Amino acid sequence: MTKAGTTLAAEKAPASPERLPRRRGVELALIVLAVLLSVYGYCAVGLARTGSVPPGAAGYGAGLGILALVAHLAVRLRAPYADPLPLPIGVLLNGLGLVLIYRLDLETPGDRAAPAQLVWSTLGVGFFILVVLMLRDHRVLQRYAYVCVAAALVLLLLPIFFPAVNGARIWVRIAGFSLQPSEFAKVLLAVFFAAYLAANRNALAYAGRRLWFMQFPTGRVLGPIVTIWLVSVGVLILERDLGTSLLFFGLFVVMLYVATGRTGWIAVGLLLAVFGAVAVGRLEPHVHGRIEDWLHPFASVDAGQGPNQLAQSLFAFAAGGVLGAGLGLGHSVLIGFAAKSDFILATAGEELGLAGLSAVFLLYGLLVERGYRAGLALRDPFARLLAVGLASIVALQVFVIAGGVTGLIPLTGMAMPFLAQGGSSVVTNWAIVALLIRVSDSARRHYDGRVAP
Repeated sequence: MTKAGTTLAAEKAPASPERLPRRRGVELALIVLAVLLSVYGYCAVGLARTGSVPPGAAGYGAGLGILALVAHLAVRLRAPYADPLPLPIGVLLNGLGLVLIYRLDLETPGDRAAPAQLVWSTLGVGFFILVVLMLRDHRVLQRYAYVCVAAALVLLLLPIFFPAVNGARIWVRIAGFSLQPSEFAKVLLAVFFAAYLAANRNALAYAGRRLWFMQFPTGRVLGPIVTIWLVSVGVLILERDLGTSLLFFGLFVVMLYVATGRTGWIAVGLLLAVFGAVAVGRLEPHVHGRIEDWLHPFASVDAGQGPNQLAQSLFAFAAGGVLGAGLGLGHSVLIGFAAKSDFILATAGEELGLAGLSAVFLLYGLLVERGYRAGLALRDPFARLLAVGLASIVALQVFVIAGGVTGLIPLTGMAMPFLAQGGSSVVTNWAIVALLIRVSDSARRHYDGRVAP
């Protein structure tokens, strides 16, 4: 081979892991920035409410910084080629959520949620570290696909045996300890969907019966996964957990589309979603009431009964304007009992304004984009579907919650990832970030030149 041919071959060859920049320094710098921004927000709330820096500001900053640093060290040790963005994004969103909950706690001294949320955040980061350290290869999860789906179904059935809370049976409460099992079930179902669709991708490529404008795979291949999905969604509807039902439905359609490459699944999914929404909205009084509130958000104001939660949320967004009222200076606590959970985004919109809210959405969008990028960089079908599924969970949650509190779609009731009060949610979201870290590390180690690292 000539010297020119050797040079050309070297240029075309993918970079080896030893030559790839690890970018852990970038990750560390972004983590420091995320911690500083969170501490700044905490201090800003104290200055706005009392005129002085909160006494626990140093402890809050040190605690958040130590957690983030240990997580960074775990990534540096076990996933040195991972994407440097997911971990700092998780730290910043989690830190902002703690600030917003602390800010609302000042208005409700008898119902303080920030200390418990801090404990759950610590457990979430601890779980992140455990996953990064113990899970050396994400492909191991493919072996436990049916164990995951069995565990998911058990978790979904548990709340049926416990009393309803605010009209929905989604909580397991024992001796003052509460847990939302569906939060963990969504990750387990994503693993099952990815493993099953990856194992049957060749069979899914062959068309079965033709119906109208599209051809479906054979029932033998599509039947098991559709059955699992129908059982999951059916249980959630019985529990009136409509937000998670919509999430599972969207996750199923997205992953089926990615596995088959057939755009018709998107159209079928939209048609089924509209049909299901109309049917449930007419037959279920609880859902019908939420649809009426969505269609007529100011009906209670016109009737002289005062604004309901959705109307108060819209007032909060309007009061925020472009730049916001400032941390600690809003009145979103008037929303009521769900201000720290379902409507936490209203506090962010009022006190950070359109500019701050746009920044929050960009962080979510960037986290989802990095998940998709990691999946596309791998030839392994399971890894690709897993990364797309996990990123889609975050994307669908943000859309459903943001759409509900802004009046775009009927309110369904879910927890905004990292921001909202909810221990199960924050632990699950840290698990999602850990799995995306693991997949992105494998993606850069096995970079084959198709997608930029």
